[in-house]
Amino acid sequence: MYKRTLIYLTLVAFLLTSCASAASSPQPAADMYYGMEAPREAPAPSAGEGSSAGYSSNSAFANTQLPSERIVIKNAELSIIVNDPAESLDRVSRMAEDMGGFVVSAHVYRQKLSDGQEVLQASATIRVPAERLNEALQQIRAESSKPVMYENIDSQDVTREYTDLQSRLRNLEAAETQLQEIMLEAKKTEDVLSVYYQLTQVREQIEVTKGQIQYYEQSAALSSITVQLVPDAAVQPLTIAGWEPVGIAKEALQSLINGLRGLANIGIWAVLYALPMLLIVLTPFVLVIFAIRRWRRRAKTKAAPSSEPS
Repeated sequence: MYKRTLIYLTLVAFLLTSCASAASSPQPAADMYYGMEAPREAPAPSAGEGSSAGYSSNSAFANTQLPSERIVIKNAELSIIVNDPAESLDRVSRMAEDMGGFVVSAHVYRQKLSDGQEVLQASATIRVPAERLNEALQQIRAESSKPVMYENIDSQDVTREYTDLQSRLRNLEAAETQLQEIMLEAKKTEDVLSVYYQLTQVREQIEVTKGQIQYYEQSAALSSITVQLVPDAAVQPLTIAGWEPVGIAKEALQSLINGLRGLANIGIWAVLYALPMLLIVLTPFVLVIFAIRRWRRRAKTKAAPSSEPS
């Protein structure tokens, strides 16, 4: 009985090792899917995915196949200029709920401008059904009559990762079933404890894998949109009778910076280039002049005693 239990445990350990190695092996980057027709035939699994081929008689260990539909996560970010950020935030929030989505976060805060004026600014992150992402973006753009300040749409194909997680889940559930059967047949206390420990580890991995699968499913079903609502007053230049002091001050400041940068460049060239070159060129002349003066002083000193009367 002990040998039989040991064989079962070895078999389950090998199964878990193969499952972990398949999940941790690097996967090739999948092509991005932007609404194109999904391929009808899935590519053949790689060698790492067939580590459980020895148990192909069980459906839980069948070769991994890509699903007929791609699992794509789409998210968007944009910044627009609006007249009233608070009202636009309310409309965007209602739009998300009407589409069957929800508001993840919403913030309204005050911003102080350079002229001392305080204006409201808002930002929000919402989730809408992925198939209505473009419609939601159009409604958000309609909140502003001015061009969009910033917009980015990102798509991530996670079909391969999603398929690998499903395969891993099937293998873990098969391992859980085998461990339960082994525990029923185990007689010794140490065998029961050993099987129970492995069963606990397998169930923990099952819960983690299910959570990852659920995350991919929810992220693919509901797209995230992060919108920044900038007040119109925050981007308007200060104008007095057609005169824009802000623009002139900016040009003056830029000219000052350019002038200071020129002076700094001259100082750097003078210290690092001109001064060393002058020292190299003038040092021999200085040494010659110093030697001539010293020779003249010695000559005068020697001629002074000879010129005195005897």
